[in-house]
Amino acid sequence: MKAWRIGSLGEPKDVMRLEEVPDPTPGAGQLVVKVLASPANFPDVLMARGLYQVKPELPFTAGVELCGEVVALGEGVVSTGSTSELKVGDRVIGGGSLPYGGFGELALMDAATTFPAPEALTDAEASSLYIGYQTGWFALHRRAHIQPGETLLVHAAAGGVGSAAIQLGKAAGATVIGVVGGPEKAAVAKQLGADVVIDRHTEDFVKVVKEVTGGKGADVIYDPVGGDTYDRSTKCVAFEGRILIIGFAGGRIQEAALNHSLIKNYSIVGLHWGLYNALAPDLVAQCHRELTRMADEGSIKPLVSEELSLDEVADGVQRLADGTTVGRVVYVA
Repeated sequence: MKAWRIGSLGEPKDVMRLEEVPDPTPGAGQLVVKVLASPANFPDVLMARGLYQVKPELPFTAGVELCGEVVALGEGVVSTGSTSELKVGDRVIGGGSLPYGGFGELALMDAATTFPAPEALTDAEASSLYIGYQTGWFALHRRAHIQPGETLLVHAAAGGVGSAAIQLGKAAGATVIGVVGGPEKAAVAKQLGADVVIDRHTEDFVKVVKEVTGGKGADVIYDPVGGDTYDRSTKCVAFEGRILIIGFAGGRIQEAALNHSLIKNYSIVGLHWGLYNALAPDLVAQCHRELTRMADEGSIKPLVSEELSLDEVADGVQRLADGTTVGRVVYVA
C-alpha cells in the first residue's frame, strides 16, 4: 500500500515521504481498515518535529485519527463503543495505531479506541469527530463543568479544536466569544455560531471580553495556544472562572502565577484527554454516544474546509503547522 512515512524529524513538508509499504497485519485487539478519511491534527505536526509527548519509533505513518472501513480483525476484537462485535464492512472512527496511522491507504486501529461512525456525518466529517470533539466535551463538561448562561472564551476559534469548542459551547447554552487571527478566520468563527468574534490582529481580546461581559470576564476560557495568550487570558477571567489548558500551539509553555489565581479566585484546569482512554475508557465511550446523538440532532458538525487527495497530504499538514488553515483539512480516499 501507499502511505506517508516519517523517517527523520523536521518540518512536515521536509520529512514526510509517500512510499510503498507492506500492508498492516492486525495483532490481538486490533483491526485493519481501509482508510476513508483522515484529518490533519497538530499532534501530527509535533510528531514530525519530534516534539510530541508520544515519540514513535522511526519510520512511522502519521495520521492520529481517521474514519475507515473494517477489512480485517485481530484476535478477540470487541468494540468498547458498542454492544456488538466489530465486523468486516463496518464504518468506524477512532485513533490510528502507530506505526500505521491514517495517512495511508490502510491503517491499524486498536479496538479499545474504535467506535461506530455516526451515520449523520460524511467520511471526512466523521474522521474529524474523535479527537477534537472528545477533547472539547471532556474539557467543557468533565473538567470545567460549564453551565447554561455562562460565557465561554475560545482561542484559535477557527481551527480544528477551537471550532469544535464553539459548537459544543453553544450546545451547552453558553455565550461564546471566539478569538481568531484575520478576517477569513473571523468569518469562519461566526459561521460556526460564535456570538462575538474578536480578530486579535486588530482588537485587544481582554478589552472586548470585559466590554461584552460588563466587566465580569469569561467564566470559562478554552486555551489551546498557551504562552502570551494564557498570560493575557488571566486578565479577563471571571470570579470563580476556569482556564482550560488544552495545548501550547503558540510554542511557549507558560508558567502560571499561582498567587494571581488565589487573589482572583479562578481555577487553572489541565486536560490530557488521552489519559481517559487509559484510566476511564467507559467515559470515552459515553462521550462518543453523546457526540453521536448531537451529530444526529445537527447541533454539532465538524467543519471540513478542504478535502485532500493522498498526494496532497504533506502539503496540508505543513499548512496546518504554518497556521494558515481553518476548520479541518482532511485526506479523503
